[in-house]
Amino acid sequence: MASSLAGCVSSLQSSMQLLESSISILDSGVHDYPRLAKVLQTTRHFELVSESELQAAQASLLSEISPEVDSLLNRVSNYLDKLERREQSLIAKSELQRGRLSHGEDTARRKSSTSGTVPRSTTAQGTSLDDVKVMQMRQKKERLSYAVSRLELQAQQKERQLRKSMAAQ
Repeated sequence: MASSLAGCVSSLQSSMQLLESSISILDSGVHDYPRLAKVLQTTRHFELVSESELQAAQASLLSEISPEVDSLLNRVSNYLDKLERREQSLIAKSELQRGRLSHGEDTARRKSSTSGTVPRSTTAQGTSLDDVKVMQMRQKKERLSYAVSRLELQAQQKERQLRKSMAAQ
């Protein structure tokens, strides 16, 4: 019986040696595992996004930016309208001033020509009064045409604003 037990003991010892060598082999293989895990870990430098996610992001961005862009465009349009009205106003004012200056020069010429001569007859004075009245009527016509053009510009601006508000709805 001792010989059969001796065989079992020797078999157990050889199994233990085999296990120890297996453990040492596994230990040497697993010892570097954390570094290998880090090296072999996949890193995504570029992520692929589905088309639906991309469209949703674009729609979100558009909904955030659109009101700001519309607001800025509206402000620019209003400012341009204001500058256009100012330009028209200045043009009309310069024309009115030009008319006044030419009227003032005509009056000064008449006075200088009449002061050095003999007084005119009533018919000549009537003609000069008619000239003054004609000049006054022209000035009044210029003022009225300026007022009409200003009102037309205001109507155009209100029409633009109405179109913008209708387009926004």
